[in-house]
Amino acid sequence: MLTTTTTRVLAPADLDEAMDLLESEPVNNAFVTSRVKVAGLDPWRLGGEMWGWYEGGRLRSLCYSGANLVPICATPEAVRAFAERARRTGRRCSSLVGPAEPTAELWRLLEPSWGPARDVRPHQPLMVADRMPDDITPDPLVRRIRKDEMDVIMPACVAMFTEEVGVSPMAGDGGLLYQARVAELVGAGRAFARTEDGKVVFKAEIGAVTPDACQIQGVWVAPEHRGRGLSVTGMAAVLRHALADVAPVVSLYVNDFNAPARASYRRVGFREVGEFMSVLF
Repeated sequence: MLTTTTTRVLAPADLDEAMDLLESEPVNNAFVTSRVKVAGLDPWRLGGEMWGWYEGGRLRSLCYSGANLVPICATPEAVRAFAERARRTGRRCSSLVGPAEPTAELWRLLEPSWGPARDVRPHQPLMVADRMPDDITPDPLVRRIRKDEMDVIMPACVAMFTEEVGVSPMAGDGGLLYQARVAELVGAGRAFARTEDGKVVFKAEIGAVTPDACQIQGVWVAPEHRGRGLSVTGMAAVLRHALADVAPVVSLYVNDFNAPARASYRRVGFREVGEFMSVLF
């Protein structure tokens, strides 16, 4: 029985085989699948390398190595192989993120050479919804942000990122990459907000998008407006847009310690189907 294993960087010719693996877990893999569907496997366009782990000549696991290091459908043996390659190349990413079990093992193997991390979030429930709640009226004031409203949405995006990640996205390059990403989402019609007196009081974006699933990110309520239930009706509005215009399944992942957010998502109809983990540098 052929059991030879090998790990290599995938090339554009490997796209079909990689897509078969990515699409086998459409919710877990939504982030990477969305990037590959747009950019293919060329590292320059993809913004990183896609590593493939083969057993008996068949592609069994993947690992995206870019701004994030993301194990995909990764078996324990594949995780060990990816960790060895990551140790050799050195840390180039700002985070490890992915399904909790393989990500935890990947971090265990990498921590001696890559550590310490700035923050480790080992329990991030992965939640999905595929229908609208019957008992919640979506906030009618939540709408798509227009391209000429970048000055309105950017302060809220920066505040959300800083609060969530612990560092400002404006550091380093002055925020050029972050502003470009926000502008991309606004231009694609996937940034939503409720504004009052010219300021954002609730916002969320539909980040990763595939034909099978999409992922909501960047959910934020302005601190002075918290406790008004805006996250529930606001998320219902974004969910309605996502189900109607984007994909049949809507996902997100959330920190386990963020009890108010988890309660809001459950109220809108999201249910837990798995668990992610993030390691931030």
